[in-house]
Amino acid sequence: MTTIIHSSPLPDVEIPEVTITQHVLRRAAEIPDRVAIRDAAGTSSYTFAELSKAIHSLAGGLAGRGIGSGSVVGLMAPNTPEYAVIFHGAAVAGAAVTTINPTYGSEEVRHQLQDAGATMLFVVPMFIEVAQAAIEGTDVTEIVVLGGAPGGTTAVAELFGDPIEQVPVDLADHTVVLPYSSGTTGLPKGVILTHRNLVANIEQVQHAIRYGDDEVALAALPFFHIYGMQVLMNGLLANGVTAVTMPRFDMVEALQAVQDLKVTRFFAVPPIILGLAKAPIVGEYDTSSIRQVFSGAAPLGAELAAEASARLNCEVVQGYGMTELSPVSHCTVEGDFRPGTSGVTVSNTESRIVDPDTGEDREIGERGELWVRGPQVMKGYLNNDEATASTIDDDGWLHTGDISIIDEHGHMSVVDRLKELIKFKGFQVAPAELEALIVTHPKVSDVAVIGVPDDEAGEVPKAFVVPAPGETVTLEDIQTLVSEHLVSYKQVRVLEVVEAIPKSAAGKILRKELRG
Repeated sequence: MTTIIHSSPLPDVEIPEVTITQHVLRRAAEIPDRVAIRDAAGTSSYTFAELSKAIHSLAGGLAGRGIGSGSVVGLMAPNTPEYAVIFHGAAVAGAAVTTINPTYGSEEVRHQLQDAGATMLFVVPMFIEVAQAAIEGTDVTEIVVLGGAPGGTTAVAELFGDPIEQVPVDLADHTVVLPYSSGTTGLPKGVILTHRNLVANIEQVQHAIRYGDDEVALAALPFFHIYGMQVLMNGLLANGVTAVTMPRFDMVEALQAVQDLKVTRFFAVPPIILGLAKAPIVGEYDTSSIRQVFSGAAPLGAELAAEASARLNCEVVQGYGMTELSPVSHCTVEGDFRPGTSGVTVSNTESRIVDPDTGEDREIGERGELWVRGPQVMKGYLNNDEATASTIDDDGWLHTGDISIIDEHGHMSVVDRLKELIKFKGFQVAPAELEALIVTHPKVSDVAVIGVPDDEAGEVPKAFVVPAPGETVTLEDIQTLVSEHLVSYKQVRVLEVVEAIPKSAAGKILRKELRG
């Protein structure tokens, strides 16, 4: 059996022996007065010198509260400049951060806090009620608020202390962040990422994303998600780029920021690019400063990319990654965009395309599961050796669960999904999580959930429901239940009532039959 390994066509890079915070602040002494991160509204801003000072002062305050090596803090906030201060303040103190989707309900937050073992939770004022409900039954003893803090909580301003330097850590082994991912199946799991993982991946894309020394980037994609955290927050700061944050994406506010702040890099997901290509309002703003639009999190169609590119008069390219890959394994090199592809294997990385049924490597242009090996591969899933072993094999190959093709130019395209995961606007929706909830409905006796194609969202969740005897189930019934327990993007959008759910002899849902 011949192994066909696709090495990166890009030069290898040297991965510095530093922590993620040292890497992110590597240019701070050289450009102390340049704005490092600010919000689009102009209410909060840090130069590189101010950012460094705030991070090390917060680290000192956290250390004084006993937060250090082995500690985990939760961070549940929209994108603000302070997100970087908290993320890196905790990292300098030697702690790990678990980044939480701020639109989660209290049950979802509680699961993550319990699983990660968090003892402190950072939130913005609007999420205090959810946070207070979520910490019941967890090890969290303190809620820290980015802003005014009501009784029983702590204002983040109280935490700043005498600055400290980086607490010594093992770069290759020490957990610095625990984002949660459903992997290829099942409930969300903590992804163990080390300082080495994060530093490596920032360096691995340097030959694909080449920043000049006068760049301003829009950072509207959520920092709790690995794309926003690494490609935007950490990647931009490490390269001396001014990051402009938005708490949520709004097309008018984004276009205003592009025009006023001369944004050069616009990071997006396919639904945003759909708007850039088609929304009439885009023509009302000066977007001439944009040098590149970069898409990730879900496949971007070739025609849509071309339409947006023609309208904005700049490259619209895409990359591929996943939380378990810190996140980038494939990226389009500037000037080498091939429509419909996610670019080439990045530096210091190897790819394989493997037949999921036979385990044999596929030839160039043939379909198979994408496997990836490199320094960006996660350490594993937290508290879940079984899931880790099923995702990373003994030779270090991470099995992505995506059916892909690598063409004769070395460019990779995702063509299908082996895994059960539904990708709604780039966010992961685990069928198992929805099924476990929906089957609790008194009108439901059995259920299965799959993703069905959708032009705007990529995929939407569809539920196949077997009603309980004598009952009638409506989409509204199911949506009411889901909205009470889960974040809105996990909402079921389509319902089909069936007599039975197809299952294997072992009781596993046969999703292929449901897809037809």
